[in-house]
Amino acid sequence: MKLYIAEKPSLARAIAESLPRPHRKADGCIHVGNGDVVSWCIGHLLTQVDPEAYDPIYKKWQFEHLPIIPEKWKLKSTPRTSKQLAILKKLIKQADQLVHVGDPDREGQLLVDEVIHFSGVKGKKLQQTERCLVSDLTTNAVKRSLQQLRSNQDFVALSTSALARTRADWLYGLNLTRVYTLQAQKSGYKGVISVGRVQTPLLGLVARRDEQIEAFVSKPFYEVLAHLKTETNEPFTAKWKPSPACEKYQDEEGRVVVKGLAENVAQRITGEPGVVSAFNAKDKKQIAPLPYNLSALQIDAAKRFHYSAQQVLDSCQALYERHKLITYPRSDSRYLPRNHHGQAKAVTQAIANNDNNLQSAVSNADLSIKGRAWNDQKVDAHHAIIPTDSSKSLAGLDAMSQNIYRLVANQYLMQFYPDYRYAECIAEIEINGGLFIAKAKSKISDGWKQLIDKQEKDTYLPTLKKGQQLACEKGEVVEKNTQPPAYFTDATLLAAMSNIARFVKDPSLKTVLKETDGLGTEATRAGIIELLFKRQFLKRTGKVIQATEVGRKLIQSLPETLTLPDMTAQWEMQLNAISEKQQSYNGFVLPLQAQLTKVIEQAIIDGPQALRDLPITASPFKKSYRKKSTTKKSSYSKAKKTTK
Repeated sequence: MKLYIAEKPSLARAIAESLPRPHRKADGCIHVGNGDVVSWCIGHLLTQVDPEAYDPIYKKWQFEHLPIIPEKWKLKSTPRTSKQLAILKKLIKQADQLVHVGDPDREGQLLVDEVIHFSGVKGKKLQQTERCLVSDLTTNAVKRSLQQLRSNQDFVALSTSALARTRADWLYGLNLTRVYTLQAQKSGYKGVISVGRVQTPLLGLVARRDEQIEAFVSKPFYEVLAHLKTETNEPFTAKWKPSPACEKYQDEEGRVVVKGLAENVAQRITGEPGVVSAFNAKDKKQIAPLPYNLSALQIDAAKRFHYSAQQVLDSCQALYERHKLITYPRSDSRYLPRNHHGQAKAVTQAIANNDNNLQSAVSNADLSIKGRAWNDQKVDAHHAIIPTDSSKSLAGLDAMSQNIYRLVANQYLMQFYPDYRYAECIAEIEINGGLFIAKAKSKISDGWKQLIDKQEKDTYLPTLKKGQQLACEKGEVVEKNTQPPAYFTDATLLAAMSNIARFVKDPSLKTVLKETDGLGTEATRAGIIELLFKRQFLKRTGKVIQATEVGRKLIQSLPETLTLPDMTAQWEMQLNAISEKQQSYNGFVLPLQAQLTKVIEQAIIDGPQALRDLPITASPFKKSYRKKSTTKKSSYSKAKKTTK
């Protein structure tokens, strides 16, 4: 008997639908026509045990117990999962062959592997376990996946990476939450100081941005425009580019801050002749943006519809599981397998059937185009989020689901449109020893941009050539004011998490991190943001996200190293290296344990005065460090949300 172990019931049903009939439903599984069985997990069936399971003395929080580092890690089931775990253990024992059908990501790999190892599978049976990667729950797609099984041994590194992350989060969150809570309580604070390796730096990003805005003092700066005419009286303007000699009159952004200098330049060029010292006109092109991964989709949905990251994730999960209209949504990839191009006709036809608004976009698509999105080298366990070939009218969906589907479908259709082409002109003009720049940009052909609503306005310059004489009718000083950084929104906070290198202080680490996943993962970012709202460390005012007073005080009270993204971003880089077999589990965990010990020692030395500024009243988060965010936002989010 072959046993298929799915990550959740919806996936199990999709697998069963693709296997021989008749089907017979039983408790916790489905028997199919050829004698095989499909069963499922309910998210994580196993969880880390509490500290007191290692030693009863850990039940009481005390400094002398820290750091708590298990010698041998233990897992346990919960009342909610124990029945299904017992069913799976029995089926695993009876099975001749196992097929791992966890979701195609790091967490999905570990989730089923944990059950297999917990059930005592060893030797030949373990070595022969197969892996099925399902990114699309339509029957045809599942059948294709079942015909492309791989050895589960190919994914050991991915599972090890997830295991390292899970254990590191436990060590970090548990120990630091205990040590800082104990110190805060000495200062009279009644709540729990929840510290996480992702949530705390994320809160730090927001709190520091708020402080920068409040401390910001606007300052004037000055630009000089030259109003020019050609010999045939064609008018245009050019902007002064200060020379290196003007640096002492500029700020760190290169803006001129001395009004007298700008006025002097404007006066010197008024009524003077000018000459074109350089003129460059080029036809350029812009290729279509890649299909979405989850973060890119969440960012665009926030910009266009003001949806939160969690709302987008929940909608995507429903479109994937319930409606089968999009592929696996928790993807960090923006590429597609080359052989998937052969399914373009079926997918685009489904888009046209599903949404009348996109029928024209489908009819004008050129399916022979095979651009950079199709790249096997950049696709591993999962690919970009795209529509499936399932036909189902959007009329029965809620407005948010319709909007998300259209975003995904439109982004996919862009791959079958030609490049956007435009002409760009840049003129350099010398006037009385000063250099002035004029630029213009105009569309040649829309290409893929015809599928987006917002179009750029064309700008123009007269036909110019090097050496051409011009007349400067007057110089104009334009006074502007520096602007404070903007408060975070859903879109910009997600973008910051995705591109965390911008906020990293260490220059060497900043360079390396430009190529990594950022702060958190595609699957966890929405949950982490929501967790900070739930704990009332963050608040929302319209589109703006700010830190609450408690959130700001917490960041001000903790050591700076714990509130910066440097360490967390480095973790993600190392975890990614483990999944790619470039680093070992011990090479990541052992240094982390040593670092954790030093942080705890320093926290004890600093004493309660380090947390003296926290308000005395307890935070809304009164549970222990190990309380998980288990409120179901979707049928799937519960299992994968963890306190980080």
